[in-house]
Amino acid sequence: MPACASILLLLCGGERDMASLSVRKLDEKTLEKLRARAAQNGVSMEEEARRIIRLAVSSPRRLGDYAVGLFSAAYGGNELELPPRESSEPMDFPE
Repeated sequence: MPACASILLLLCGGERDMASLSVRKLDEKTLEKLRARAAQNGVSMEEEARRIIRLAVSSPRRLGDYAVGLFSAAYGGNELELPPRESSEPMDFPE
């Protein structure tokens, strides 16, 4: 029998009303995975669900963002210092 999860979402901003979201027909396996993921992150299932939803609807990371995340630690986490560019004269091709 499917489990029923009820999730309360709090919106940012003091004057806003709270929104609630009920998730029905959530199978036990998925619910257990959510429970385990929440425990692993040290948060409640409700908070974990909020984080998952927030991530799912946020703008995607660009390829450059991934590259910086991947390689910045390899370079001390600082901006790369590029040498000054040298200017050169255009090449002359005989006709």
